[in-house]
Amino acid sequence: MLLHEVFFVELWIATPIAFLTSLAFNFALQRVFTFRATNGKSVSFLKYCLLVVFNTLAVDVIVNLIDWLGAGYQVGKVVSTVMITAWNFLLYKHWIFRGSSSAAETQKMSA
Repeated sequence: MLLHEVFFVELWIATPIAFLTSLAFNFALQRVFTFRATNGKSVSFLKYCLLVVFNTLAVDVIVNLIDWLGAGYQVGKVVSTVMITAWNFLLYKHWIFRGSSSAAETQKMSA
């Protein structure tokens, strides 16, 4: 909204800029503050991007499946959000930022 409404950037340009900015910002926050990652940034970011693509497809499948089953897309959105939140945490911890949390805990203990 800031790009489009305040700086008058065309919506078709502002939307992907905002999405990619939020993607990079979220990755950086997860890497630095949540998991205190020490592994390679480029490999982690590639994995993170692959997860974003997978999550996008998963949300679409889950929402549409639950809607098709008759529970409504709103229920599908809630279910997909809960599922994705759970598996994202596990995948962040054990795949994207693997080994980083234990390294951070070791550093805390030695301090």
